Amino acid sequence: MASDPHLPRRVREIRLQELEGQIGCDRAGVNLRFERACLLAENGRTTEARNAYIDVLSRDPSHRAALNNLGMLLQASGYRTAARTAFAEAVQRYPADPASRVNLANALRESGDSSRAREHYEAALELQPDFAEAHQGLAAIFSDEGDFAGAARHREMGFGGRPVMVVPYRGAGLAVTVLVLSGTSGGNAPIRHFLSDQIFQTSILFVEYHGKNLALPEHCVVFNAIGDAEMEGPALEAALGVLRLTTAPVINLPGAVALTGRSENAQRLADIPGVITAGGAKLSRAVLAGAADALAGLGLEFPLLVRTPGFHTGRYFVRVEKAGDLAGALAELPGDELVVMRYLDARGPDGKVRKYRVMMIDGELYPLHAAISSDWKIHYFTAEMAESAAHRAEDAAFLENMAGVVGPLAMSALREIQRRLGLDYAGIDFGLNSKGEILFFEANATMVVNAPEPGEKWDYRRPAVERIFSAVRNMVIGRAG
Repeated sequence: MASDPHLPRRVREIRLQELEGQIGCDRAGVNLRFERACLLAENGRTTEARNAYIDVLSRDPSHRAALNNLGMLLQASGYRTAARTAFAEAVQRYPADPASRVNLANALRESGDSSRAREHYEAALELQPDFAEAHQGLAAIFSDEGDFAGAARHREMGFGGRPVMVVPYRGAGLAVTVLVLSGTSGGNAPIRHFLSDQIFQTSILFVEYHGKNLALPEHCVVFNAIGDAEMEGPALEAALGVLRLTTAPVINLPGAVALTGRSENAQRLADIPGVITAGGAKLSRAVLAGAADALAGLGLEFPLLVRTPGFHTGRYFVRVEKAGDLAGALAELPGDELVVMRYLDARGPDGKVRKYRVMMIDGELYPLHAAISSDWKIHYFTAEMAESAAHRAEDAAFLENMAGVVGPLAMSALREIQRRLGLDYAGIDFGLNSKGEILFFEANATMVVNAPEPGEKWDYRRPAVERIFSAVRNMVIGRAG
């Protein structure tokens, strides 16, 4: 049997002691061992829970709930490849179980494999047409692909009937109650992994579907996770309406988030000493198609960058080398309105591109990574880090001594960027030129802080990431009073 996550921790601990005695006498079957694994997980004993689920599967390799629970635990612990393996095994053994399908789809989508994720979401809906999580996943994929009508249809089916999701609290004593405001178009700060269920009682409110007369869940602090000004404009407006119903402290005010579009940031941060922005203009497709000769008048010269607003991780973002290439580039991009920017050359003397990410949390700056790649479109997960010890050593130096690596001019500029943005949680992506000036790429509240992958080669990154996790936790607890 599975345990009840709503039981008080003291009751769970007593039951755990009973199970330990029974298992120690080797009288426990698979069901009792599975119950023990669930209790260990609910009490935050992650490593013991993982080993207990593996023990259950060694006795019953087809245990559906153990496969899925182990996958969820591995995913939350940063073992993302192993999590996908557990979910895939559950799907192989139980192809008609929609929950296993959705778990695998979620893991695949997080890894960037949207095509296979879509297959499993659609298979889950064939099995159970009203499966809300499958509709939510498809809404995100359709939005990423630029199918906004399809995304809206699945959002309605995925969120319309459940505007609030409550994460069970599994800690001891009083919980810190947090209300997380979320949009449904995908432009949210991924903050749930900061909010341990051993400390926080988290309620997630999907603001577009909150009725005006509905009471808010219990909370002593609000974390506005809606972070993409370009994608989530309607959600930010809806969040303002929700906040009129509470007097609790708010982290990341919607009004501050609304000013962080790429073009808006490029304009309002351009006068900071030591900062070079890409400038940029938002132009209709029709105007842009006939305006190649006029772009220089906007301070834009080839090569330049063109992107569809509201997308991340390099989707619908292209570099155009010369005027003759513009028409072909436009054909690759969806949307009637496009953003055009200068190309900022962040190559070092070795020809490699470097992109630094610094997190801004509660008024302080925290280095997260220095990504190094041969490609101008650079992200840490696609950069040349795993295969290069020299690149990892450079990353480590940045994490250990950010100020020494970027220099005093860049540090002063970063602090001024943080002050002007006025966000409690956000990140800055930038490069450096030979003068030590910041080549500003973007800053917003949607930036991800993933735990490093397992393995000794990534151990150097763990202290920096844990400092960020601790800073977010302390900020939420402090605001909650």
